[in-house]
Amino acid sequence: METNTSRTEMLFDKAETYAKTSFEIIKLKTVSKTADALSTLTSHIAIGVLVVFFGFFLNIGLSLWIGEQLGASYYGFFIVGGFYFLITLLLAMNRRSWLRKPIGQLILSILLKEDEDNA
Repeated sequence: METNTSRTEMLFDKAETYAKTSFEIIKLKTVSKTADALSTLTSHIAIGVLVVFFGFFLNIGLSLWIGEQLGASYYGFFIVGGFYFLITLLLAMNRRSWLRKPIGQLILSILLKEDEDNA
């Protein structure tokens, strides 16, 4: 009788250890995927900020050049502003297919990506 009780206790101890280990593995995988997603997002944001600065100065230069060609600098700013207004309208009309789906798929692909260590 004692052997069955000790075997049962040993079985419960092993099951408890297995459950704790499985929970730790899930927790570590979650932390790893979250860190990977955040680092990818951070690098994309950093590159995006640099592209925005580049575009900002390029647009100022282009606006001044167009304005110089037309005789008044504010004409260039109106033309460039109108161009961006048209782009904004296009993005607003197509935001689901052009922005929402690709960004959602990018985030899902990062989060669901298999670890290279497991391959």
